[in-house]
Amino acid sequence: MEFIQSFLNYKIGDFDVWRMAALFIAILVTYTIGKVATLMLGRLVSEFEAKQRVLIAITLKAISRSITFVAILLGLIIGIAFLNLPNEIVEAVRIATSILMVLAITLIAYRLTDVPAVWYERRAEKSDSQMERTLVPIVRTSLRLTVVVLALVQIAQILSDQPITSIIAGLGIGGLALALAAQDTIRNFFGSIVLISDKPFQVGERLVVDGHDGIVETVGMRSTKIRTLSGHLVSIPNGELANRTIENIGRRPFIRRIANITITYDTPPEKVQEALDILNDILRDHEGMKPDFPPRVYFSDFNSASLNLLVIYWYHPPDYWAFMDFSERVNQEIFRRFGEAGIDFAFPTQTLHLAGDQKRPLTIGIQDLKDLPER
Repeated sequence: MEFIQSFLNYKIGDFDVWRMAALFIAILVTYTIGKVATLMLGRLVSEFEAKQRVLIAITLKAISRSITFVAILLGLIIGIAFLNLPNEIVEAVRIATSILMVLAITLIAYRLTDVPAVWYERRAEKSDSQMERTLVPIVRTSLRLTVVVLALVQIAQILSDQPITSIIAGLGIGGLALALAAQDTIRNFFGSIVLISDKPFQVGERLVVDGHDGIVETVGMRSTKIRTLSGHLVSIPNGELANRTIENIGRRPFIRRIANITITYDTPPEKVQEALDILNDILRDHEGMKPDFPPRVYFSDFNSASLNLLVIYWYHPPDYWAFMDFSERVNQEIFRRFGEAGIDFAFPTQTLHLAGDQKRPLTIGIQDLKDLPER
């Protein structure tokens, strides 16, 4: 009893030994509890990962990585309560422990942001959308930034002892100045959000934007990169791209060809009809045709130097090189069959006014120019 009494009365400086011992024991006990809880949560994490319960596993892992720090902080708060500290030190300790508690909660919330981020990432993988996958780091970064800003606001409120509304108002003024200084960056960031949410194109699709025709290679936070058909890499800021007219060639369901076949004016009407019949025969049930997109052939116009036969057909699916091969075969067949039928293609002509006879213009073709006598 005397030993215990002397121990309780023993002091180191201004502090009783037993009070300091209580502080040490509180920290030790809470630290031990935190470590045990960490081990138990680690086992649960392994079990849930084995069961493919990914979101629960991530939640428990985030808590387990922070629980020891929180436990030590609680032990520190409890232990300090045993110390008989002066009022000035008590206030400083209160502020310090409040800040540490905010940091502990922030640490847990910061790591828990992985839960919605992973959930959205799994959703993006199921949709097979590269654009949605690009949004995953944006979601994660935005959530973490929100947690950090809220923590800073809370710490500022603790240190200044001012209403949180005043602090938010001050942050609003600072945020306005920052927004004005970085308006291009912010515009591109929100342009990225618009492109990802609206989905006007996907990575790998062919676009035409402001005269740039090429394949989308990447969609970043600032810009979208397009590899043009000439091999050049074009970077377009997302803030500008979101306000541009985007022609998405990669999503066309077919390729349409419009061709004007011109024949000479001296072609008899029966030969004109024969030319139409030949064109219809060549394109009847052609390769790449769908029943609801039949080819169209018309005697459409009287040109200045030719009769115009309009040919329109659609090719499915929109395989460009297969379409070009087919169009080449069509051209060769038209050329061959028109030649066999004696139907002449029209060629460019020029009107010459001969000297001394201005009232009689002479219209000749390019082929006739070769036969003019030299002077």
